Amino acid sequence: MVHEDLFARLNEAGYKNWLKAGYCLLKVKDGLWEYVDSEMRIFHNTIIENNTFLQRGQMCRSNCRPRGNQFESACPLCNEWKMEILRHHTKPHCIINWGNCRPWLWSSEHWELAKAFMPRGLADLSRADQCDAAALLNLLHFCDHFSFINPNNVTEVIRCRNELMHSCEMQVSNEWMARFQKNLEQLLLTLRHIPKVAAAGQQIQEMLSVDLSLHIPGVDSVDGATVDGVLIESISQCETELLRESLKDLLNNSELDGNVVPLEKLQNIDRFLSSNKDLEEEFSTELQSLRVLEAKQLQGVNADNAER
Repeated sequence: MVHEDLFARLNEAGYKNWLKAGYCLLKVKDGLWEYVDSEMRIFHNTIIENNTFLQRGQMCRSNCRPRGNQFESACPLCNEWKMEILRHHTKPHCIINWGNCRPWLWSSEHWELAKAFMPRGLADLSRADQCDAAALLNLLHFCDHFSFINPNNVTEVIRCRNELMHSCEMQVSNEWMARFQKNLEQLLLTLRHIPKVAAAGQQIQEMLSVDLSLHIPGVDSVDGATVDGVLIESISQCETELLRESLKDLLNNSELDGNVVPLEKLQNIDRFLSSNKDLEEEFSTELQSLRVLEAKQLQGVNADNAER
């Protein structure tokens, strides 16, 4: 059976919860990205209309670039855009991920402007549909264009998302799911006037109310053959997307200065992937990177023990 390993994983209630919550976040992304893209076009145009310097329609001729996550030296045009970003950032004194941006495109590309309000690691993305739920939610939180949304609702969903992605066991409890569902419903209620968000909300409600191993919203639950065919392919695709996002988060965080991923977490994820042949094959590259991190961590632990 092609999906035998996946069927076994779905026997674990905590893992099934993890997968269902992740599916909900994928639907949040699907519901939000077109709306957010449209609103950022409006935001970009509004900034230009209200700034006499930017109204001149100039383009950066200096190819201004951040250095890492710092952006201090800039031409007058890019510096003006930088000031506008700070002016419209809800937390301007926090870390702003300038490294996401290509400043010389701020005058012409609305999504380059959007990326200044997002988490790090998005430099290579140029469109809204390439972003995950976390990126879009951070944009809603940190750009004051979306100030009509209760920031507490956004931060709670972001917190749940981070807990989900950083779960080294890939499992969450029923109590966690109840909290996640409540936070998600409160956020989506604010955006229910957006048709695609409303549709995503309906799909989320369906997902949270069914047994994932038997039924996926939009697919008739009939017999074992259907589960083994269309349905299980949908589940498998969802699982792959979630695990890839989780591993990307972990590996990106490990690259931050002074950030050390706990050895136990690395080992748990290694063990999880290695114990499932299908996942071990699918994520062989990521697994290799994990093991490099494990080796470094073990080397550090052994060095500390030797000094004692």
